[in-house]
Amino acid sequence: MNHVVRVGRALAVLALIAFPAAGAARAAPPHVLVVVVDDLGWMDLACQGNTRLHTPRIDALAKQGVRFTNAYAASPVCSPTRAALITGQTPARLGITQHGKDGPQFWPQNRKVQPPPAAHVLPLATVTIAERLRAAGYATGFFGKWHLSGDLDPTDPAAGGPAFWPEHQGFDVNVGGCGLGGPPTYFDPYRIPAIRPRKAGEYLTDRLADETIAFLRGNRAKPMFVCFWTYNVHYPFEAPAELVARCRGREGPGLKNPVYGAQVEATDRAVGRVLDEIDRLGIGRDTLVIFTSDNGGWEGATDNRPLRSGKGDLYEGGLRVPLVVRWPGVAAAGGTDDTPVVSTDLSATILDAAGVRPGASEVIDGVSLRPTLQGKKPDRGALFFHYPHFAWHKGNRPGGAVRSGPYKLIRRYDDNSVELFDLSNDIGEARNLSGERPDVAAALDAQLGRWLRDTGARLPTPVR
Repeated sequence: MNHVVRVGRALAVLALIAFPAAGAARAAPPHVLVVVVDDLGWMDLACQGNTRLHTPRIDALAKQGVRFTNAYAASPVCSPTRAALITGQTPARLGITQHGKDGPQFWPQNRKVQPPPAAHVLPLATVTIAERLRAAGYATGFFGKWHLSGDLDPTDPAAGGPAFWPEHQGFDVNVGGCGLGGPPTYFDPYRIPAIRPRKAGEYLTDRLADETIAFLRGNRAKPMFVCFWTYNVHYPFEAPAELVARCRGREGPGLKNPVYGAQVEATDRAVGRVLDEIDRLGIGRDTLVIFTSDNGGWEGATDNRPLRSGKGDLYEGGLRVPLVVRWPGVAAAGGTDDTPVVSTDLSATILDAAGVRPGASEVIDGVSLRPTLQGKKPDRGALFFHYPHFAWHKGNRPGGAVRSGPYKLIRRYDDNSVELFDLSNDIGEARNLSGERPDVAAALDAQLGRWLRDTGARLPTPVR
């Protein structure tokens, strides 16, 4: 694996505390709540324009903060984005580029290229945002889906398993975080090794909200870094009966399946309960809240239109995600922002908010959104993506992508062909402009190539 971060934990702790300029008074660091919903599509919220879904609590959060309309996940699949968010490094640099362990079950028989090896376990030597913040005095709690620890191999315990769960990656408390990519069931007993059964039939997202609330109550005397990373709205499709009944009959453009709609609404309800607790504790004005998804929506479950394709693909439907940031005192309430941003920017923003900066030998691939939230328009450069694999549905082609200004280029690794789109006029990526604007296509393709080399990205090889 190509690692930039190779410092030991002890050295990392010493290097990560940020000091204010001489004579400057530093405000108390805010609490940080990061909500990551699994597989939530760009159009899966009412505030994004979906009139068939009922998401009043997340819509209210958007009115209290800034809703980013050009936000991207670091990858079109879950594990790489989660690794990127918790470390601040792009999946290509980490070498974590596939949703779990890659293998023949994902490879089409008629493939032209063989995907490269990919890590699926976050190494303990890699410094996480949680480790950085805990070293700065934060209480850290993780609740929900981790999917960065792999499975325990009795013949090689260092290859994955419980030793790589969140409590070994900087979190004081972990409820739910393990190697599972989805729950065996959403109803207790969940059969998730990192959650003890509590009440038969209890819904998983409600339980995780309870655990998050308990952590908030017990640790509010310190600054808190809380990850509420729901298993919802991932398969299996299960939801409370009363919510399914409420969604039934609403099917149509924007809602394919009433059970999926109920999962979205159950998530909205749980997020609302956590936000209510923050208000009850009197820390709302002192809490940075980030709400997003780990990749685009799966087309088998949701309707991503007007975006093209979905999870596992480099078209917008696989990469573009909802993003709401509420940061009292920094971001004005009720705004929208069309700046292209990516998951690693959230990592940089969290570090910035906490007054923590990485050591000189470490790399953070994102940039803080503080200036953007304050109304400035910094030139943050292009956004890059690398997915050299076949997704589980085998409906994609391995490739890389770059978004720069209004343009987005996709390079397919099986034949090095490119597609160029002007997203300002063609959000559905229906018109390939590579033949009409070969100059733009060539420039972006060269830029993507340099980035792939700089990050040490592993590329597929021809099948012979």
